[in-house]
Amino acid sequence: MDNETIMKGILDSYPYPILFVDDTYTIRFMNRYAQYHYYQERGYGPLIGKSIFDCHDTQAAKERIRSAFEKMKSDGKEIFIKVNSRNQRLYMQPVRDDTGRLIGFFERFELNLQL
Repeated sequence: MDNETIMKGILDSYPYPILFVDDTYTIRFMNRYAQYHYYQERGYGPLIGKSIFDCHDTQAAKERIRSAFEKMKSDGKEIFIKVNSRNQRLYMQPVRDDTGRLIGFFERFELNLQL
């Protein structure tokens, strides 16, 4: 079994949407939960190879993404974005290559367990 098959299986088993965006703001990967969220629930057409900005309608959202990505370049930490209407916390998580260069980020959701 190759690494790509293993990684896709791991990411598809994570019970929340994961969407990987490269350093040009191009969507390169969506796990099965992200595909369901963006295609079935939100009604978008195919997104792989498209700009992340195609999924965000407001200029404020686009600037938040750009600003967060620039911040990740310097500090390398994940960035909390918001709590959505489903009470899920949305984060941008930086992704680096073997040399430490920032190659993109993934958006991930998790349940907001604050009581």
